[in-house]
Order: sequence, then structure tokens, then C-alpha cells
Amino acid sequence: MFDPKKLEQVAKQIHDSMPKPVKDLGVDVEQKVRQVIQGQLGKLDVVSREEFDVQTQVLLRTRQKLTEMEKKLADLEAKLSDK
Repeated sequence: MFDPKKLEQVAKQIHDSMPKPVKDLGVDVEQKVRQVIQGQLGKLDVVSREEFDVQTQVLLRTRQKLTEMEKKLADLEAKLSDK
């Protein structure tokens, strides 16, 4: 759901900002930080960029179809009012 590179950057920044004794605990702390971040991000009510892009394209196609239908309806109304 989230860009793994961004997650790694955030985890590294948090790890780098920790006091030296905590850093010395090593990989376990970094993995735990990563797990906590993933867990908290998973709780957020967000969608992935891919899902957002897909929904944007669906919305654009729907908007185009609506515009076409409105034009057809206007044409039909114009024909009916001429009769």
C-alpha cells in the first residue's frame, strides 16, 4: 500500500535520531520501528497512489460519458420542442 522506499527512509531517520545506546541494539530496533510505522500507517483511512490514480481515470471517463449524454439529451429536447 505504501512505497517501501519511503517507509525505509522514515525508519532510517527514526533509527538515526535515536540515542547511541538504543542504536547499539541494532537491527532488532530498526525492524521494530519499521513494524510500528507499518502498523500505524495501516490504521489510517487512506488509499494507495495506484488506487487513487485508477479512481481518477474512472471519474474522468464517467465525466466524459455524462457530458456526451447531456449533449444527446439537449439534442433530443431540441428536436421535441421543434415538433
